[in-house]
Amino acid sequence: MNRFAGRVVDLHCHSDRSDGILSPEALVSRAKARDVSVLALTDHDTIAGLAAAKAQAALEGMTLLNGIEFSCQWQGRGIHIVGLNFDDGDQDLLALIARQHQRRMERSAMIAEKLERAGFDNALARAKTQAGEASLGRPHFAHAMVEAGFVRSVDQAFKRYLGSGKPGDVKQVWPEFEEVVPVVRAAGGAAVVAHPLKYKMTRTKLRAMLDDFRDCGGNAMEVVSGAQRPEQTREMAQLAGRFALLSSCGSDFHMPGTQWGELGKFPALPETVTPVWSLWPSLANESKQ
Repeated sequence: MNRFAGRVVDLHCHSDRSDGILSPEALVSRAKARDVSVLALTDHDTIAGLAAAKAQAALEGMTLLNGIEFSCQWQGRGIHIVGLNFDDGDQDLLALIARQHQRRMERSAMIAEKLERAGFDNALARAKTQAGEASLGRPHFAHAMVEAGFVRSVDQAFKRYLGSGKPGDVKQVWPEFEEVVPVVRAAGGAAVVAHPLKYKMTRTKLRAMLDDFRDCGGNAMEVVSGAQRPEQTREMAQLAGRFALLSSCGSDFHMPGTQWGELGKFPALPETVTPVWSLWPSLANESKQ
């Protein structure tokens, strides 16, 4: 059930405005070529790619929903909250995005300082060169480390230096999700817990997090995020039902060639769940026009 009014839906992907590889235009065209017709661009802490993606979606005959993936934390753990179909002119939302940009710059300076202590010199300038106009993040440090020969691969950069608990890991700048969720909801959007399985929490912790998320106004979770096993999908669907959360799905696409995250190619939502697009009945009429 990854279809809305007969159309294939992908509600989580990234362009080169954050840590993806493709431009917003190229990403939309790739999605179209893979039969996606309802797409949400969810770059990290930025909506800089939305205008270009919308223009390309109009040319392709697709529906492009406003999206963003906010960096947050819960009890000291990094958590991502996706916002979907919000008013991108909402002033409180724009103020939150501006705060996230400032936090991201502060975090990058802290990461750079840690990496330089670990022996990677000129880290911030190198990462900024990699990022260009994109929202600066850990992948840009990783690519800079590869380019300089400090590590062999991006994967090694994360495993040794940038991953959770590693020397370059910095979480404390991000807001608690209680700050983010009400702003997304007030802007008319859906607040969605992104890829819950990636946090590697115990199931007790995951249930506690979802409970707090729902209590602060969160209304959906990603039951499907990229490639996952059938038993994982069933478990996430059960959690969505337990906490009365709507269900979302997406590829979490970043670049071509990954087996786990290609646009439009992921397991179907179970028929037992209520999809997040049930919030937007007016979109169904677009396919009839």
